[in-house]
Amino acid sequence: MSVNSPRSTTIRWGSEDVLVTSIEPDLPGEADKTALQEVVVAGSSNPAARLPEEAWEAVARATIGPEKLAVQLQPSAQAPSGLLMEENVEGATLRSVVTRVQLNELLPGIQPRTGMAVLETPDPLVQGITDGDQPCSMVRYQYRDLDHLRNHVWQTIHATLSLNSYAQSILARKVTRNLITHPVEITFEDGTDSFHTVVTRDGITRLASSWAVLAGPDADASEAATTAVEALFAQVPAKAPGGSGGSLGERLARSRERWRLSLREEFAREMAAAEPGLRAVQIAQTYVLPAQITVGVDGHPGRLLAAQDIFDDAIRSVLASVHVEFKQWDAAAQNTEVATRALKRVIQQGDSLVSQNDLQVVYGLAVGRIPVEDIPGLFDGAPPGTALWRSIYLVHALTRPELLERLKDQAKAIKGGKRMGLKGFAELLGPLIDVPWRSHKKLVTTQARNAWNNGGVLTADVTREWDPVPTNDFTELVAPALAGDRNARCTLAVAGGVALIADKLLTRNVGSGLTVSKANGGVPFRADVNQVIEDLSRQDNELGLWTLALVANRFRSDALPTNAVTMRQLNLKQKSGDTQEAYVHFQTDLAEEDKIARDRDGIPQRLLQWDVVWASNPDRARKSHPKPPPVATGVTADGTGAEPPYTDAGTGMDAGSGTEGDESVDPRPPSQRAAEQRYVLRQGVATARDALDRLHLLEPEVGSHTPVIPQTVLDELLTSLIGLQTDIENLRRKITPDDEAEPEGEQPQ
Repeated sequence: MSVNSPRSTTIRWGSEDVLVTSIEPDLPGEADKTALQEVVVAGSSNPAARLPEEAWEAVARATIGPEKLAVQLQPSAQAPSGLLMEENVEGATLRSVVTRVQLNELLPGIQPRTGMAVLETPDPLVQGITDGDQPCSMVRYQYRDLDHLRNHVWQTIHATLSLNSYAQSILARKVTRNLITHPVEITFEDGTDSFHTVVTRDGITRLASSWAVLAGPDADASEAATTAVEALFAQVPAKAPGGSGGSLGERLARSRERWRLSLREEFAREMAAAEPGLRAVQIAQTYVLPAQITVGVDGHPGRLLAAQDIFDDAIRSVLASVHVEFKQWDAAAQNTEVATRALKRVIQQGDSLVSQNDLQVVYGLAVGRIPVEDIPGLFDGAPPGTALWRSIYLVHALTRPELLERLKDQAKAIKGGKRMGLKGFAELLGPLIDVPWRSHKKLVTTQARNAWNNGGVLTADVTREWDPVPTNDFTELVAPALAGDRNARCTLAVAGGVALIADKLLTRNVGSGLTVSKANGGVPFRADVNQVIEDLSRQDNELGLWTLALVANRFRSDALPTNAVTMRQLNLKQKSGDTQEAYVHFQTDLAEEDKIARDRDGIPQRLLQWDVVWASNPDRARKSHPKPPPVATGVTADGTGAEPPYTDAGTGMDAGSGTEGDESVDPRPPSQRAAEQRYVLRQGVATARDALDRLHLLEPEVGSHTPVIPQTVLDELLTSLIGLQTDIENLRRKITPDDEAEPEGEQPQ
């Protein structure tokens, strides 16, 4: 490093002047292999830090001055664990090194804030790692393939910057607070080589904002995310051509080193000037970041968590202590964190009547660690391995009388509340239940979670003693339910109730729809969601039980039914070339052999929320509406709307034709394609309409983490269009003869 003192300057960032302090005259160079090996040797010999050699190599590679890191790790007689920082959390002690790391050696990790949002690129599967029967201070992320990893990183940075950015502050003072990080093993389902790296678990906004600074003042969130992905992965292929060049991890490491070399050369050229320019400041303020890297974990005596769960739970406790109590995540992320931490506490206490092995299975299902395909081997009766059966067993397990009160007590303690009713507990379950279908049903996620806030499927019977009845055909449970079998009734209540909520056929406190037409989501009377499901599942309600069974049978976790979308969304879906068979829920008619209602022409009738609420209590509905509801404009007398007719229960509407271009085979997530179309929209009037239409098509697919067109871009476009409209109007006036009067009654708009 140079002995020259840091410099300060004022630079222009967008429309503002920013005073930048402490610009270092040089950037750190690459460490030699001897220093890297010192870290591996010191870490491997430290009894308080259990990590595989590959993880130590990743830590060393990320660190500035690895020889200083080796000193912290070096054990001695007076300090057997070296100079590691200790932090006690629930159930474990974490040990960390404090150092500085290189920006492009850090990947963003998973947080409930992003993990519980509706995202088009799903989170990886997370698994704990052990050394024998002892936990390691790292986890394993399993992605589908290398593109899944790239898109997930892009999405995380894009989503983070769409919510918040510290770019200007980092430009002025660098990142000043340590990022909380730890090693991770990245693996792939398609057989691509695994590799080890370091991920950020707290400080993702600081990390993303550093990329925003490096991308420049005119770059939006999508451009900053692209800058990060290119620096982290370049164009390194999953398989090296001809099998040369080493493993994927080695090739990525060399690519990142080349990127840093080019950055150091660019910085040196910029700093040779009399005053450092903007680019020099961008590089200097973001090249390295302060970090706390967790390298060791010990479970506390008497802890009852499985060894593979201890580290991830401890890290989540650290994050939650900040983001639940102080800098709060959104409600869904908080609910997920509270529910899973409450379950962990019950497991740790060990005083539940539920066996520890069963609780571990429940936890694995709740956090998505156990895939739905494994369900048949986990429960008696070999239930189907489907997302709906996951929700049935999850609701059943978390609402057992022997577990429910303990979970509520722990949730209250975490949230700091004094009481928690069934609705409050149901609110915690919503983001856990929708994990498998959240991305496919993103258009109605808000309404579904509101329905859980209103009681969900937690009826009086569901929260008592019962056992799920495994079946491949829910209609087989109707007869025993009518005969008084509580297990059959509760299975139908949960399965059908979850399906109704997920598909927006039952929404929060349905009394809000009393003044709305039947076709637009209206209802015949006021009732809470859990009350409607309780009435549907009554022993004497044959219509309600058949409705629950048929909805559960037709439920799909990979799509949204046409019942839940508007005509505009339906037309856009057809226009986009979606040739997938239509997914529809139908009304129930007990007089029909297959229990599906049809009109005079034999066409199956679409199920509406009105029909669901009516079926829950027909007597009450008739008192409220002795006459049929009025027919809304564009809606047939039976209330099914003006959609194209369904030919029969097994077939759907004719799909639309394909769109222009090759969007259907584009592997990039919709957010990245939307960013490109926003650029096209700015280029000219001739292509603006086409780009805007494409953005409308992408809007339903883009997750709730960011709008398809950000507010800042909309403001910019509006200003440009107003100016363009003014210029066109001025040109029109120039070529319009003065004596040409406007026709009477036709005024220009």
